Amino acid sequence: MESQAVAASQTSRAKKILAIGNHLGFYPGAFFPKDEGVDYLSSPTLRNIEKHRKDFTVFSHLDHDVGGGHGGVNAFLCGVRKQESNGFPEKNVSLDQIAAEHVGSAARFPSITAGIGEGTDMCWTRTGVRIPPVNSPARLFNALFTQSPQTVRKSERERMTHRSSVLDALLGSAKSLHGDLNPTDRDKLDQYLTSVREVERRLQMSKEWLDRPKPKPGIQPITDEERMDIEEMPLFFDLLTLALQTDSTRVATFEIPLGFTTTDLDGVSYGYHGLSHHSKGEGKLAELQVAEDYIFTQVNRLFDGLQEAKIFDDTLVIVGSGMSDGSKHSNKDLPVLLAGGGLKHQGHLVSPEEHHKRVPLCNLWLSALQWFGVERDGFGKSTGTFSGLDFS
Repeated sequence: MESQAVAASQTSRAKKILAIGNHLGFYPGAFFPKDEGVDYLSSPTLRNIEKHRKDFTVFSHLDHDVGGGHGGVNAFLCGVRKQESNGFPEKNVSLDQIAAEHVGSAARFPSITAGIGEGTDMCWTRTGVRIPPVNSPARLFNALFTQSPQTVRKSERERMTHRSSVLDALLGSAKSLHGDLNPTDRDKLDQYLTSVREVERRLQMSKEWLDRPKPKPGIQPITDEERMDIEEMPLFFDLLTLALQTDSTRVATFEIPLGFTTTDLDGVSYGYHGLSHHSKGEGKLAELQVAEDYIFTQVNRLFDGLQEAKIFDDTLVIVGSGMSDGSKHSNKDLPVLLAGGGLKHQGHLVSPEEHHKRVPLCNLWLSALQWFGVERDGFGKSTGTFSGLDFS
């Protein structure tokens, strides 16, 4: 895939993050290699990205020490379940949104959240509000590459000005109440003010980019709104690669939902959710492997595209899930790999399995954020940075 207008990508070597989350995880028996280190024998699932093995690291025995099955998946990029987030200063904010705050107005979109269908509840603001994914390739294409007419932009500017006035009034009223409230209500008010400030911040960024020309993508416009689920993944990956290549964003996520359609794949007769409840039955496991092979074939294609665009070394790609084994509804030992980023990858890294020695997955997320340029000493449930992989 080749863009005809990539001036931004030629002048910028900015670091980027792309996170892909699959709600139902990946069958552990086919995902994790049996051997440790760089000379591991590829597992059935990872054979689909074997050509890129020098450009990714697979991690074993990392998780967030949460339960809840499907309800624990929302902790994947956060480390904290939404249901347990009240005691945390940043709630269950996800890694991508911390990175987006760091980007600020340097890109047209601080972050892009995309996905198939309703997504996986993967992306969250620091006030604990879910960010739903854009689930139409045509909508994403238009946002990235279609310049709105001047009349539309004028209306949008007026709407933003009106919203700014409303926000100013809300902030003024809320601040006047602060001293009259008890500690519990003050805490709720502070959360509310934080949400208002977040809206205000995003509004200012939108104004700044409203009249700037959008890049030319080098592909035909996408107008088909009625694509089947299974057809959307490669197209979304192409669009996200273009978004990163043209520096339209530096942070992107892609969500594969619980209800991902698989019956259009040759040899698959069950839906993806049904296949995840395999109970180790040979027939269902064989069909599940077909579905997971398809996903990783598209991941391989994504890696090819990032390499062709010459941004793979600048882009840290996260692939994984907040669930490990869908049949057991387990949130332990999550399937996680990191690719690209210019790192010296380590093949298969095995962290301690013993409970008292386990390394929180948030340590890896903290190191990823520091690689991105975010200056912070903690994230989620981290106990420090991840020492097994050199992020320098």
